Amino acid sequence: MTENDQQAQPPATITAAINRLDEIIGTLPKRMDQCATFTRRNLHLVAVSTVSDMAKAAGVAPSVYMRFCQVFGFGGYSDMQALFREQYTSFRPDYEERLATLRSDQDHSSGQLLADFAEAGQKSLISLGNSVANDGLIKVAEGLSQARVVHLIGARRAFAVVSNMAYLLENLDVPTHLHTHVGHLSNHHLVSPEDAMLAVTFAPFSQTTINDARIAAERGATVFGLTDSEKCPLFEFATETLVVREHEVAGFRSLNASLTLTTALSVLTAEKRKAT
Repeated sequence: MTENDQQAQPPATITAAINRLDEIIGTLPKRMDQCATFTRRNLHLVAVSTVSDMAKAAGVAPSVYMRFCQVFGFGGYSDMQALFREQYTSFRPDYEERLATLRSDQDHSSGQLLADFAEAGQKSLISLGNSVANDGLIKVAEGLSQARVVHLIGARRAFAVVSNMAYLLENLDVPTHLHTHVGHLSNHHLVSPEDAMLAVTFAPFSQTTINDARIAAERGATVFGLTDSEKCPLFEFATETLVVREHEVAGFRSLNASLTLTTALSVLTAEKRKAT
């Protein structure tokens, strides 16, 4: 396939993009091959990174990375990113792939790995301050503070976020119920119209969390959301949904920004509750 053919037929799916990358890696000039190799190993970053971020991580100039996007088959980086953002909710590298990425990087000693996670955490916190609107945070805190009971739900990695928030709210004398689905018990009957729920789910989203939050909304409770993508189904019915993104190391995401946000949210909720 010629370069012009590639440009005329951009990949329509992530699977097609992966196949295209596997075809062109090793056939490109050195700098663009760096771009292709880095992108193949870090596809999960495309949806949440700028072209400058990708270029820096690949060790090339942004103009080189932009040229790579065109050779890849896209009009530019924004076109490529649009594909990955559209399908980001269903695409995440599995844990073996993530470990393989780390093993392929000879610079990842234990000390370097810790430094990389610390840097990713710092970037997450900086992004948090720039991306979460203060009025949105206040709206969620006010809604939770006025509730008879605050219901918290989050599965998989999001469970760490809601369980920490449950601990804080209980110690701040805010009536709280943490939904765990232990024994596959849903506890839907505990939710009333006087209550509020905060549902936390990250891509790829937990269907259990989405279903329970939707049922809570149908029962008359006020539902709020916390997620990392505007594609989250919580936006369909939640009163307010906050978006927080975590920076990554080889596909591994810590919870720095999410825990910081929910800690602030817990304290703000308690303050507003005591003021009423």
